[in-house]
Amino acid sequence: MRPTYHRALIVGAGSGLSAALARQLAADGLRVGLAARDVGKLDALARETGAAVHACDASRPDDVEALFAAIEPALGGPPDVVVYNASGRVRGAIAELDPAAVAQALAVSAFGGFLVAQAAARRMLPARHGAILLTGASASVKGFAGSSAFAMGKFALRGLAQSLSRELQPQGIHVAHFVIDGAIRNPARAPEALDAPDSHLDPEAIARSYRDVLRQDRSAWTQELELRPWVERF
Repeated sequence: MRPTYHRALIVGAGSGLSAALARQLAADGLRVGLAARDVGKLDALARETGAAVHACDASRPDDVEALFAAIEPALGGPPDVVVYNASGRVRGAIAELDPAAVAQALAVSAFGGFLVAQAAARRMLPARHGAILLTGASASVKGFAGSSAFAMGKFALRGLAQSLSRELQPQGIHVAHFVIDGAIRNPARAPEALDAPDSHLDPEAIARSYRDVLRQDRSAWTQELELRPWVERF
């Protein structure tokens, strides 16, 4: 049996993948909510998709609770699809990193994912229905030099996804983790190399993969999906 979803919340919304997801979900008939620390950047997307917008620092428990309390009446009920796209990045050599900055990056990438997933699960469990989708990266499975803070956060988020899928899937809640193994195309940034036009992931194509996971029959649910350009090295 394929689940049917009605209301979606994207936490850590912005341009690129989040915008593509919002457009895809709205086109599929879902009411959409968008959450970010800076909501001003979401004005155009909210107008395009009819989304409700709420400011939220996902690393703060009070902010997350306030987000869900505000978004439910705006969407006409609790979200039955929750996507966590927020992450914190701090680059640098291990000997030079600021511990406070690393702690904040971990709070956003990992602790925020826990807070949002917990709030979502509390609302989905009574209905035994819902989907929690967590966005990972190459760093979810391989740490790179100079990127220890990002790797720690993404490894933790992947562990959260694995634990939640085992706990919540038997109760009707689909938990899936997406390893985005490559750079996402963003027109606002430097264009792709002319000799490698397929070297970046298309955010609209990624969004279709999220949609396809949501459409899966519950007899064959995906727990983790890796996505990379066909030219990307494994």
